[in-house]
Amino acid sequence: MRPSFGFLSLVALAASAQDTSITRVKQAFNAANIPADLSIKFDPTALLEVTFPQANARPITIHAGQQLPRNSTAGPPSFNLINTRARGRFVVAVVDPDAPTPQDPTSAQIRHFLGGNFVKGNGGLLSNSTPAISNFLQPTPPAGSDAHRYIFLVFNQPNGFNGQTEVTPATPISLFNISAFAQDVGLGNPIAGTFMLVAPDPTA
Repeated sequence: MRPSFGFLSLVALAASAQDTSITRVKQAFNAANIPADLSIKFDPTALLEVTFPQANARPITIHAGQQLPRNSTAGPPSFNLINTRARGRFVVAVVDPDAPTPQDPTSAQIRHFLGGNFVKGNGGLLSNSTPAISNFLQPTPPAGSDAHRYIFLVFNQPNGFNGQTEVTPATPISLFNISAFAQDVGLGNPIAGTFMLVAPDPTA
């Protein structure tokens, strides 16, 4: 069952402390019904910080369940993986399971970002030197929709990932299935994640 977005607003109000605790992030995911809606097992072992640059203000680092105005999400965001000793390469995915509306998600999932070959640097900052499979797409919920959930997930990158052809830059971004993709290319379960809520532009 999809969560009440009135209830999700309560999650957002409590979000300011959530990304300091893996347990609280997991609780926020469960409260928002994300594992069920994505058909994933979410038992994170690290924290993911997602930060959006702002044109004339300080960058915004989101907390699990936080609602942001759309004009704060142009991005592209940066990713920090913290509280982990994990090494190697990572895959980052961003999906919207609520398109075109949470009540009728017939286009879901929308793939808002997919990239591999991320490595962890100083402070946990993830960076890569290869093009993304899907470049970051700013959230754009349609007029009249409730807020959408935008879910950020990090996976350990398996050997051979760079040779996968299931999703390429030419693959449509709609009707994506992150759990099926993860299974098909051997990503396993996500090791970290967070999410935000974004409503349509008031002028839309």
